[in-house]
Amino acid sequence: MNGIGSHAPAMRELDNTTIKRSRVIVDLRSAALAEAGDLMIPIKEGAITADHISGELGEVILGKVPGRRSSDEITMFKSVGLAIQDVAVAMRVYQIAQEREIGQMVTI
Repeated sequence: MNGIGSHAPAMRELDNTTIKRSRVIVDLRSAALAEAGDLMIPIKEGAITADHISGELGEVILGKVPGRRSSDEITMFKSVGLAIQDVAVAMRVYQIAQEREIGQMVTI
């Protein structure tokens, strides 16, 4: 499951039960603990601690932290959105536009 809709300390899209039952991976631990209401609220209420975060997405990609460990495990990726993600997507869109020779150059 992915949690990408809420991005502020007072906002959430998932309840405490769902968070507690899930193995949580975040884009960046420090950002999630400062911005993700889905995690900050249950921590404040005592439902979980910051240690409930199993790792960061980069750690999963590098094999430092396992991804889903069994077919019945519930995993949740909580993203608050990082500028580097936006830059990576923009670069890929630009590359595809160049390859397909589409788009328009704009001078700013």
